[in-house]
Amino acid sequence: METVKILVVDDEESIIQVIKAYLEKNNYIVYEADTGKGALHLFESLNPDLIILDLMLPDISGEQICRMIRKTSSVPILMLTAKSTEDDMVNGLLIGADDYITKPFSPRELLARVISLLRRTRTSPAATEENTISFGGVHLVIDPDQHEVKVQGIPISLTPIEFKLLEVLARHPRRSFTRFELVNLIQGDTFEGLERTIDVHIKNIRQKIGDDPKQPTFIATVFGVGYKFLVNPDE
Repeated sequence: METVKILVVDDEESIIQVIKAYLEKNNYIVYEADTGKGALHLFESLNPDLIILDLMLPDISGEQICRMIRKTSSVPILMLTAKSTEDDMVNGLLIGADDYITKPFSPRELLARVISLLRRTRTSPAATEENTISFGGVHLVIDPDQHEVKVQGIPISLTPIEFKLLEVLARHPRRSFTRFELVNLIQGDTFEGLERTIDVHIKNIRQKIGDDPKQPTFIATVFGVGYKFLVNPDE
């Protein structure tokens, strides 16, 4: 069985122990940090497969940690916090989180979110050239097997959710998706957040691949509906 390493970052020992018990019961290897500095040290030394990150830490905020990690890694990040407003959720996603769960939380729900995130980021079909989506005219390549996106030959770092969202849209060019459809396709039944989160992910993708929302090459807004991908892949 493949070892899956999860880094849990929280300054409340009782919360860490509850999360650790549920995760270890499901055969995950759990590492703990109760400070931002400790979290960054473990991240660099362990290369975890997923991070559960509290936002309110005694030294470095979770938001800062998330930004620092996103400079070098697309590791799935599940934010865990007492901040529960819509703006808090959107801000967390804007800085690179993949999912968001608020305190107090159900350990079973947290475990379901973890399983869902890992399933989306660690499973892929057997590598085939046909599985790559290429748009030669605009020099965009999406490789699900390598979990890699290139624009003009330059690798682009996307979070797992951003990658899946781009892949879904690109595999169905010119089809309009509602935000609700995209939430369910990308994050599944375990996600109980807001459809507005899709707008945040689309904004992040556009910035990273250099797509102008006013004159889009790739992703167009379908007003009153959602989004669609504009170009067809190479034949």
